[in-house]
Amino acid sequence: MARFPIPGRPGGPPGAERPDRPFTGYKLARAVLSADCAKTAFAGLTLGAERVYGVTAEASCVWTPRHAPPRRWCGCGFYCLHELADARALGCATENRSALLIEVAASGRYIRYERGLRYSRQRVRVISGCWCDCGNPGTALTDAGTGLVGWRHLSPICDRCSVGRRALRLAEFAALLDGRVQVETPSGISDTGAPEPVPSQAGESPYAVLSAEIALLHARLDDLQSRLDR
Repeated sequence: MARFPIPGRPGGPPGAERPDRPFTGYKLARAVLSADCAKTAFAGLTLGAERVYGVTAEASCVWTPRHAPPRRWCGCGFYCLHELADARALGCATENRSALLIEVAASGRYIRYERGLRYSRQRVRVISGCWCDCGNPGTALTDAGTGLVGWRHLSPICDRCSVGRRALRLAEFAALLDGRVQVETPSGISDTGAPEPVPSQAGESPYAVLSAEIALLHARLDDLQSRLDR
């Protein structure tokens, strides 16, 4: 996979540089669900907040169609960061807390910066993470109460906070995208979103432990009933 080039060494006119192979970058994006709940996609956070894009997308200028993104004296184009840690830190900002952290393959025309790229074409490869309002890793997505014409914004939610709420699991969200995207599940969460079982101590069977706990519970109930009968 291509490494990011050294900033300050342009190979042509601003915005006209083209890599010989895609770069790997990291960015934040909003998750969106179509009005008929049949499709999912992504939306930008700032200049591109009104534009919805799929797994593979070409950038377009929100100001004018007269030039192809990215343009040096315009803010158009997709953005990504070199390092995962930088994108994760950006996700801590209040306005970005409901965003997904994604890995992309950046290609096409690009402009280089010290910490990242502005570029014309991308493919989303991985949904690397998201966070619930409570601070736990997100495992599903629920209606955020905001949206665009034809699309609802989704916010990350964890297993504990999703109880009793209508939610779309990250794997289900990925399955409704217009291309294949890998989903990285948080540590300690299985593919189905349920907490992974904790191994029993001393090699005991989990069924034996459960039977013992049930027996103890029955004993306590019997003791309570005998006291009530006195």
